[in-house]
Amino acid sequence: MNKKHAVIKGTGYFVPNRILTNYELEHMVETTNEWILERSGIQERRILDKEKRNTDMAVKAGEMALKDAGIEVGDLDVIIVATITPDYFTPSVACMVQNEIGAFNAAALDVNAACSGFVYAMATAFAFIKSGMYRNALVIGSEALSKVIDWNHRSTCVLFGDGAGAVVLEASEEPGILGFDLGAAGNLGSAITIPNTYFSEEDISQRNNELSHVIRMDGREVFKFATRTMASSVEKLLEENGISKEEVDIIVPHQANIRILQTASKKLGIEMDRIYSVIHKYGNTSSASIPIALHCAVTEGRIKSKDMVVMTGFGGGLTWASVLIKWI
Repeated sequence: MNKKHAVIKGTGYFVPNRILTNYELEHMVETTNEWILERSGIQERRILDKEKRNTDMAVKAGEMALKDAGIEVGDLDVIIVATITPDYFTPSVACMVQNEIGAFNAAALDVNAACSGFVYAMATAFAFIKSGMYRNALVIGSEALSKVIDWNHRSTCVLFGDGAGAVVLEASEEPGILGFDLGAAGNLGSAITIPNTYFSEEDISQRNNELSHVIRMDGREVFKFATRTMASSVEKLLEENGISKEEVDIIVPHQANIRILQTASKKLGIEMDRIYSVIHKYGNTSSASIPIALHCAVTEGRIKSKDMVVMTGFGGGLTWASVLIKWI
C-alpha cells in the first residue's frame, strides 16, 4: 500500500480574547478608523495578554487541529511551527509545543519565512511524508506580533495582530496536496525587518532601548513585491499542475492588506469572491494568517470536498510561497 501522498486531515486556530479596534487606536496614535479601513481593510485585531506566550496560542491551535483530524498525540511524527516571534531563541516553539501536548514521539522544529512561513512549513512536512519518512505532521503558524510593534508608529501598529492556526497532514494513497511554488528575494530583505537585539552590532548600544526590537516596513516596496509575486506564483503553480484559473474554487491568501488582494485579483483575472479574506477581523498575523483564514473558510463551508484550493503568502525575507490542494 503506497501512502506517499499527503492530505490535510484537520484544521484549528486560536486568537486571543482581547480585541483592539480602529476606534481604540484613534486614541493611541494619530490615525482614524476611516484611514485604516481605506488603506488596509482592517477593522480590528486580536492582542495577546502580556503574561501569555506565543507558545500558548500554538498549543491551542494545534490541539484543535489534532482533535479535528482524530489523530492522537502519540501518533505524531513531526511538529513544525512557522513563526518570527518565538518566545526564545531556543528552545523552539515547536519543542515547547511538543512538551506541552505530550507528543514525545515527534521531532520538532521551527521555520522562519515570515508571512510565507506556514506554506514553507507545509512544504517541509509534505516532503517528510512523501519521502516515506513520516506519516503524520502537525504544522502550525503562530505569531505574537504585538510584542514587536512600536505602538507610536502609525503605519505599522494599525496592521498587525496576534493568533495561531494549524493543520494536520496525513499520509494518503490519494493525492490531496498537488504542488508548491516557493521562492525568495533576499536582496529586498531590508523592506521588512525586526532587529536581533542580542547580536546586531547596530543595536548593542541600544540594548536597553525598548524600541530596538520592533518591526519596520517599507510599505511601498512590500506592496509592489506582494502584488507582483502573488499573481506570478499562483500562475506558475497552476501552470505546472495543469490547472486553469477557472478550476480554482477558492484562494486563501496571506491576510496582509485588502488593497493587495484586490490588485492581485485583477492581475490574476480571478474575482474577489473567490479570494477569501478575514483581514477585517484579525489584521495581519504573519505566518498565522493563512491557517487562521483556512480554518475559518472550512468551518464556514466555503471549502468543500473536491474543491481546488490555493493558499499563497508573501512577506519578510522577502519570500513567497504557494500551494495547490485538492480538498479531500
